[in-house]
Amino acid sequence: MSNIKRIGVLTSGGDAPGMNAAIRAVTRAAIYHGLEVYGIMRGYEGMMNGDFTKLESKDVSGIIQKGGTILETARCLKFKTEEGRRTAFEQLQKHEIDGVVVIGGDGSFTGASLISKEHSIPFIGIPGTIDNDLYGTDYTIGYDTALNTVVEAVDKIRDTASSHNRIFFVEVMGKEAGFVALRSGIACGAEAIFIPEVSGQQQKLINYLTSRGKKKKSSIIMVAEGDDEGNAFEIAKRVQTELPETDIRVTILGHIQRGGTPSAYDRVTASKMGVAAVEALLDDQKSIMIGLVNNEITHVPLSKTVKLHKDVSQSLLELADILV
Repeated sequence: MSNIKRIGVLTSGGDAPGMNAAIRAVTRAAIYHGLEVYGIMRGYEGMMNGDFTKLESKDVSGIIQKGGTILETARCLKFKTEEGRRTAFEQLQKHEIDGVVVIGGDGSFTGASLISKEHSIPFIGIPGTIDNDLYGTDYTIGYDTALNTVVEAVDKIRDTASSHNRIFFVEVMGKEAGFVALRSGIACGAEAIFIPEVSGQQQKLINYLTSRGKKKKSSIIMVAEGDDEGNAFEIAKRVQTELPETDIRVTILGHIQRGGTPSAYDRVTASKMGVAAVEALLDDQKSIMIGLVNNEITHVPLSKTVKLHKDVSQSLLELADILV
């Protein structure tokens, strides 16, 4: 028999569409199995401050379709210290919390792995980040919705680009990984895709634009914000210098990628992961992330998710080369 009687759930780091669906699934799965569940407000900051709220089934009604997170989120520097984590653990003890489900990204999982190791309390991670850059899972909650948001925006940008024969550099999120830029670039029919994992794209783009000669055509150039050749403005400026007669514009999509109604895929994925997280706690699992590989639930040690690097799909890179 598991010793888990009362669990906590929190969202941490950047918000992602589908987090509310995961909160709902964790809450209802816990209640289904006879557990008490407490929502921890504002991530690790709320954990340290003892900001705990008991959740009933009715409290998570009508939230599956909402973006953001009803538990709110924050980045907490103090939790990175041993003293901060000790304070958080003392609050968990005070509220008799036996295990915690953390919905977030690699920074959130780093903290979860540390406090779990230092104080022997089980933490289960649910990957919630639009970047889709976590090792051990094919998809993270929010990634699919973010892609759909980018595609919808770029489709509209292409309309005006075509009307004026302009080249638009569109910057999307992805400071350290190009998953959003690569997949959305393929979906949008972008003429070039700049991601941190591939170098030499700028000269390749200039060669392509030059080869078109005087035939004026519109183009969409997708740029991940963390590309090693610079941000969208810097790349566009250098291309403009090489091709001064070219009509160039830059659009930064920014935080609209984080918000909005989660897609059906994100809702179902979040629901599956939420239930699996509660079942993992009941199975005495400790310090793992719930992943999704080949559409099947997997368990991945949190230490691996934060230490190992997830590579972009080689087949998608090849596909982009063929189609661009």
